[in-house]
Amino acid sequence: MLSQQLWHSHQDLVQACLEHPFVRGIATGELKRDCFAFYVGQDAFFLESFARAYSIAAAKAPDWQGFTSFHRLAAGVLKELELHENYALQWGVDLRKVQPANATRRYTDFLLATAWMGDIGAIAVAMSPCMRLYAYLGQQLALEPISENPYQAWIDSYSGNEFAALASQLEELADKYTLMTENISLSYRYALSCEQDFFSAAYSWGKS
Repeated sequence: MLSQQLWHSHQDLVQACLEHPFVRGIATGELKRDCFAFYVGQDAFFLESFARAYSIAAAKAPDWQGFTSFHRLAAGVLKELELHENYALQWGVDLRKVQPANATRRYTDFLLATAWMGDIGAIAVAMSPCMRLYAYLGQQLALEPISENPYQAWIDSYSGNEFAALASQLEELADKYTLMTENISLSYRYALSCEQDFFSAAYSWGKS
């Protein structure tokens, strides 16, 4: 299937994200508080654009199944945003005052441009790396639990079956509406590189 082919073809970036010091800091619980607080705000900003991209995809769906599927995925993002609101309260982040970092804006601009100008398959492919990567990271980090990890709720959220099911649902849509082309592969890789840069921006903030 196309989604599996894309995922396996770009494992260099996937593994780079897994071994990123930001992700390792979540795994060990040693990530700086300021670093994670910055990430929470940036990710909330990103997820708002992610939900919009889902809604645009739903409007472009050529059939009722695609329409309802993308709307269900958008509802999943809204639930994820509720988690970030809880994080914001816990970590002292005012989500109303968040200004997107360059890495965040680069990612959201890419997703929204793809949503407005691309077809439904291109949208699904551009969004799939985020969902599959987070499911993978959550599952991998869950294999190395530590006691009293301040980031355990993050790991639990992304390692669960519910989130994995959403990732699979999006990949099924990508498989249904897309054929493999060079541009599709480049789009998938670009999204993964945006994920890596997103982690780097948060980690650099924590070190500043």
